Amino acid sequence: MTVTTKDSTALSDAELVEMADLCVDREPNFDIGFLSKQREEWVLVTHAREGAKLRGYSFFTLERIGGTPSLLIGIMLVDRNAKSDQTLKSILHDQFRRALLAFPDEDVLLGSRLITPDGYRAFLGLEDIVPRLGYRPTGEDRAWGRRLAKRFGSEKAIDDKTFIMSVPAGSVGGLDYVSSKGTIPEGAATFFEDVVADKGQRLVVFGWAMAEALASGKLLK
Repeated sequence: MTVTTKDSTALSDAELVEMADLCVDREPNFDIGFLSKQREEWVLVTHAREGAKLRGYSFFTLERIGGTPSLLIGIMLVDRNAKSDQTLKSILHDQFRRALLAFPDEDVLLGSRLITPDGYRAFLGLEDIVPRLGYRPTGEDRAWGRRLAKRFGSEKAIDDKTFIMSVPAGSVGGLDYVSSKGTIPEGAATFFEDVVADKGQRLVVFGWAMAEALASGKLLK
């Protein structure tokens, strides 16, 4: 798997067509028009290829939210095949590496909107993941949910108790990934019992990549 990252504004129309083709016949149906808008909204884009074949991509940004180092994944789409786990891992490897370079010696918050419980695998190895099984979010956790929802388009769209974000019908960003064989973290499915993904609902999830884990390469393997 070969992974490359560049400025989103450098994406060509041919690349957008290639990206749209990965889910042209299924939800979430990120079409060319939608991806063109994401090109303007997110700073960086990552492509994962197996030979010449595109297997996954991600629009993201590295920024500070209220001074907190953050890795925000606006969109990630992974081809649904036998190597989906490897594709997810390869994309995150590159993004965590860039987070380490951008924020050396600092803890980094990873935030995204999940479409399926499988997306929780993107948070393996992170600390203080919210929401998680058996944990009651604090007021600060709920505030983080609202901050992320605002960055993802609308602070008013999130229920800060369930962390479910609902937006009007149409293409909605998020992390689209279905595991090929990996284990889904315990309890992840329970948070999706009231999520209707094809109607624009997403689960806002965040967790902390600790500075020590980033520096040691624990999250980069």
